Amino acid sequence: MRDENGHCASPIDILLVEDNPADVRLTVETLKQEKIYGNIHVVSDGEEALAFLRKQGKFSKAVRPDLILLDLNLPKIDGREVLKEVKSDDALKSIPVVVLTSSKAEEDICKSYMLHANCYITKPVDLNQFAKVARSVNEFWLTMVKLPPKA
Repeated sequence: MRDENGHCASPIDILLVEDNPADVRLTVETLKQEKIYGNIHVVSDGEEALAFLRKQGKFSKAVRPDLILLDLNLPKIDGREVLKEVKSDDALKSIPVVVLTSSKAEEDICKSYMLHANCYITKPVDLNQFAKVARSVNEFWLTMVKLPPKA
């Protein structure tokens, strides 16, 4: 998070739930270029995402993220189910979830908002546009928005 002068006030933890290594690399690099103050934690499927959030198994020491960037089309447990689980769990539902996916399907957009996604962004296929989207997420969610305190 940043203070009113744009300086980092306290560390931010972002959980990136993405199975495409190229999208992970591009998202992480773009956020690092934006000089976020904190950590980006990456998991590659919905099962790992839920284990991370619930501090289960190898994620027993995981931190509670301040923001979740969630792809919908994931192996094992898809992003729609992850979103449903997060937003129905009293301990997790206050964590903002940004759906960041390649799906432009109206059904996915509507369902994501019905499941209480905080925002829905379609990933562009062009690398420069994708970097622009990642920068926009950083500018909005980590600069302008007041995130809820960690429980």
